Amino acid sequence: MSGRQETTKTPDLPFRIGDREFSSRLILGTGKYPDNATMVEAIRASGAEMVTVAVRRVDLDRSREEGILHHLDPDEFFLLSNTAGCYSAEEAIRYARLARAAGFNEWVKLEVIGDEVTLLPDIPATLEAARVLVDEGFKVLAYTNDDVVTALRLEDVGCTSVMPLASPIGSGLGLVNPYYIREIKRRLEVPVIVDAGVGTASDACETMEQGVDGVLMNTAIATAGNPVRMARAMRRAVQAGRDAFLAGRMPSREFAVPSSPAEGMLD
Repeated sequence: MSGRQETTKTPDLPFRIGDREFSSRLILGTGKYPDNATMVEAIRASGAEMVTVAVRRVDLDRSREEGILHHLDPDEFFLLSNTAGCYSAEEAIRYARLARAAGFNEWVKLEVIGDEVTLLPDIPATLEAARVLVDEGFKVLAYTNDDVVTALRLEDVGCTSVMPLASPIGSGLGLVNPYYIREIKRRLEVPVIVDAGVGTASDACETMEQGVDGVLMNTAIATAGNPVRMARAMRRAVQAGRDAFLAGRMPSREFAVPSSPAEGMLD
């Protein structure tokens, strides 16, 4: 846990990405749920306004009742297409374009995987795809590792948000390198949204305590024993972590300090 102490008067600025403002700092994915009804109920329980849809893995025909998109009302949820499952810049660019042609907005969560075992991102390919998509008018939210240099380069090419991982996709390991996440947030001007690796509510709370703008998660809720209950827990955890960050934690010490003053004690 960080020993950093924030000012106790830090204002809570609106959660703004690009030209849109959101009341919830929690973003959800839509894969791995046991059924579509559970997915929708969990999203509503989480309070999330933005949900991601993997263009390569879903049926883009909204009329098909068995498809995810049939159950996601764009008037209720802001739909963010993503390029999950892409292993090259060319693939990611193609599926981003496909999503826009299929009726999605110009927003895209850019994900280019470089390793099939760890699912860690391919950074050169991500930067290449980001440049092309930004030039084509996309608002790019780029999934990346927890590297400050890469985050700065993604901001430089025009990404709307940078999304460093807490730990590998689907691992549930929680926040592995809080220092790097804090440093990315400190150095960037665009919103920093931690994406991947959150396993339970305490992970979400700890992540938000680093001062990041939001958290994106999927597996932790979708594969929980009770996804709807876990979604409610995540909603509270994200808010608790944000409140704790704004409040400013006490300094960490390696010695005990009495909680009551020693002066004026009765003999």
